[in-house]
Formats: sequence, C-alpha cells, structure tokens
Amino acid sequence: MIMHGVNLAAIDLNLLVVLNALLEERSVTRAARRVGLSQPAMSHALGRLRALLADPVLVREGRLMVPTLRAQAMTEPLAHALSALSALVQRPDVFDPSTATRTVRLASTDFAQAMVLPELCGRLQEVAPGVDVVVHPTSDGALGMLARGEVDLVLGPLRLADASTAIHHEKLFDERFVCLARAGHPLTRGRMTVERFAKARHAFIAPRGRRGGAVDDALEKLGFTRRVAFQSAQFLVAPYVVEKTDLVITIPERVARLFASVTGLATFAPPLELEGFAVSMIWHERTAHDGALTFIRGEVRRLFGPRGPGRAPAARPARHRRAARLP
Repeated sequence: MIMHGVNLAAIDLNLLVVLNALLEERSVTRAARRVGLSQPAMSHALGRLRALLADPVLVREGRLMVPTLRAQAMTEPLAHALSALSALVQRPDVFDPSTATRTVRLASTDFAQAMVLPELCGRLQEVAPGVDVVVHPTSDGALGMLARGEVDLVLGPLRLADASTAIHHEKLFDERFVCLARAGHPLTRGRMTVERFAKARHAFIAPRGRRGGAVDDALEKLGFTRRVAFQSAQFLVAPYVVEKTDLVITIPERVARLFASVTGLATFAPPLELEGFAVSMIWHERTAHDGALTFIRGEVRRLFGPRGPGRAPAARPARHRRAARLP
C-alpha cells in the first residue's frame, strides 16, 4: 500500500510502537522496558526511526530527551492511530443477548416465515429484547444476497447443489404435502382416486410465478394432468379462496394445519406419492463466528431443529389413508 509516496509494506510497523513509547517516556531506557526490548535494541530501533523519518526524533537537553518539532506533532495522531489499530484487532466482546442491540436481516419464503418467525420473534422478545428482525423475501438470488452481505441468514427450501463452499446450511425439518378443501367438498367424501383428484379444480402456489411442481410431476408420471383455476405467488390469500370455492390446494403440512385451525377447511392426504422437501437455515462463512448471529442460529435450531420443541408431531392417520402414499 502506497500513500503519499510512502510504501507502508516496506515499513516495519513495530517501529511505530517503539516511537510511541519513546515519545511518551522520553527515555531510551524506560521505553525499552515498556516494550520489552533491551537498551541496545531500543537504541538501534531509534536509529532506524531517525533514518525513516529523516528527523532526530529525540534530542538531548541536559539530562532529558525532548522531542523534535516534527516528533511532537506526531505524538497525538500516533497515539490515536495505535489505539484504533488495537481496537481493530482485539477480540469482540462476548455477545450478551439480554443487553445487546442488533438488527438481524433474514431472507425467507413466506412459508418459512409463517412457520418460524412467530416463535422466533416471541423468543427474542423474551431473551434478547434489543435484537430487531428485518425480513426480505427470498428469490432465486437468495444465496447471492448472502454472498454480498445483504442478509445474515436464509430460511427456506432452497437448492444448494451449486452453492459455494463458503455457504453453510443446516436442515431444520422435513416437510410433506397434504390437501385442503372446503368442508363438504366432494373430494372429502367417498373413495379417493388419482383420477378424481386430477379432475378437480386446483389452486396452486407459485412463488416464482411459474407453473409446475411436485403435484404436476407426480400426475404426469401417471398419465394425468390437472386444471389450475387459481394461481398465486403467496400463501396468504389461497386458503380463503379455497374456502369459498370448490378448489382444492396441495400445500406443506405445517401451513395446512395452520390454515385449518383458523378456517373451516378440511385436510386430507393426496392419493399419490409426492416428493417432500427440507427447510434449512443457510448462512455465509463470513458470519460463522459472529456472536449475535451464532446466537440467532442457536435459537432457530433450538426451536425448530430435529430435537427442538417445534418439530412436527407424528402424523395422524388421514381419511383416504389407503390411497395415500406420502413420503
């Protein structure tokens, strides 16, 4: 690094520590003792400083050593610079959630938001009241947001096959699909078959705005197609549309249970095998040792990891169980 004609890479920066001690002690002997050098080594270092600065630095006045005008002008800026460098390299304070103030930036699908954030924010209010949460919607570029430092943590079912080695991830839970329909819907009565299911009018959540997914793939393998009469990019409105129509929607089981608890919707197992997915938390190597983010990941893990209290209960036998082949 070159600044104003001086090549810092060619300078032994330890000389600045020596210079600071000399300027404060104004004695070669005391300065040597302070920085742990012998007196001859300190005298040699002073000679190197004089050559570097083209200035005597300290001159004798009777029994005392006094700084030159240039050295005197350097005293305060040098002390500030060394203090700043010391603060830069010292270890950060241990993160104390009860007193810390921090903003944590998450990127998450609306499904993961609905499943994770209520419990997580409630927990943070209890144990880390100064920690704020800002949520960004995920997209195909969520991993890029992590790499650029735009978010601290990603939650959701993301494809990680092509992720760089700097990307860390940890599975929180596995999810499977169930169906929702209004109470009294024809599909909730009688024997469920793939043909009946395919002929129904369907609602579909397309986060990226594109058709296709687990249901369409499974139907295609069996020689069926379905009609999607309603498509939305988000989960929020879908259950209320389904409740007022004869549409049926296939969605993750956890969010289906949430919607069924606040609406009159009925749940049932789909009559074909559908590939499930995993919800993970994902972070970048640069934040792996940050105290606050280590704490946040620990809380998410505690609440929603395989051993956490937020794990899904064992599935209950659903109606039409004989026709259902869930993963």
